[in-house]
Amino acid sequence: MYRSLFPRDMFAEIYRLQRDMQQAFDLSPSIRGFAANGFPALNVGSTSQALEIYAFAPGVDPATLEVHLERGLLTISGERQSALPKEGEKAAVHINERFDGKFRRVMTLPEDADPEAVEARLRDGVLRITVQRRASAQPRRIAIQ
Repeated sequence: MYRSLFPRDMFAEIYRLQRDMQQAFDLSPSIRGFAANGFPALNVGSTSQALEIYAFAPGVDPATLEVHLERGLLTISGERQSALPKEGEKAAVHINERFDGKFRRVMTLPEDADPEAVEARLRDGVLRITVQRRASAQPRRIAIQ
């Protein structure tokens, strides 16, 4: 029969090379969608009272997580340690699809976000950040006289 010119795991090697290059050049995806599969994955929503951001970061040590708000930019950063065997150990890794290493996500907040009213909570690997809207931006009913 015919022999393949390419190893069976060629696509896995291409994927690994792409991931390594993204990490080397810090081309991490942003909320605006530079690339798919950013870490941590985000869900962002809003109400008339607050902006809600959910960052899904399972396996991240809470001590390594940092949330910063400066001049309307919200930054979520941290590091997830690898659970793989170290290089000196006698073990082989056949597939490694889980992200490990340092990460950073940055997003611009709307102008009506109140930088003094930000709350962040981590529970079961989900970081929930609530940013209240300024009182002046809240909808209100005007009494007719």
